[in-house]
Amino acid sequence: MEFLEFEGKNPEEAIQRACEHFQQPPENLEIEILSVGSPGIFGLGSRKARIRAALRELPPAEEAAPEVDVAAQGRDLLARLLALMGETAQVSATLEGDRLSLTIESADAGLLIGKQGQTLEALQYLVGKMLARQSKKKLRVLIDIESYRARHEQALVQLALKSGDKVKRTGKPVTLTPMNPHDRRIIHLALQGDSELKTMSRGEGLYKKVVVYPVKKKESRNNSPAA
Repeated sequence: MEFLEFEGKNPEEAIQRACEHFQQPPENLEIEILSVGSPGIFGLGSRKARIRAALRELPPAEEAAPEVDVAAQGRDLLARLLALMGETAQVSATLEGDRLSLTIESADAGLLIGKQGQTLEALQYLVGKMLARQSKKKLRVLIDIESYRARHEQALVQLALKSGDKVKRTGKPVTLTPMNPHDRRIIHLALQGDSELKTMSRGEGLYKKVVVYPVKKKESRNNSPAA
């Protein structure tokens, strides 16, 4: 560490000159004050302030961690799970914002979908949990095969509309089979614009039942917008 001497009217000015010389802020310098200086009397006998300064030895800058390819990571996780299941499949991945879409191509689509999509939901849950732990990012993972998601959503909408018609005809509530939160939301959204119906989730745990109710005439009038 090589020290150099600097002078100024006061220590602050001497330090400023040292910073200008080294082109560094004071915290990056080793500074030793040799003399604080003196203004003297009527300008006589004045002495300048003197300091010694040298560059502080800074620790090497840490290298930035490489950006994780979340799409590739999710694709590989799902491919490994399928291989452990003994399934031969191709997996493709698309990342849009915080949503990771994984698409499976397999000859055993029905087996991987499972009853009411339960196998697909289980794979989606596992990959989501594993990926969140590895990547330390909040992601929404969606796994699909042979456009099952779109077909399933369309079937749920049709079920909601059919159930709504039945409630209107009979005037009695209709209770649907237990569903996961995503499927229940589709049912609620499909009927939310119908002023003659209301929906409510009933039950405990992850899989609850959606109940479709008729809206009483008095309740319907109270909910109708003012003219």
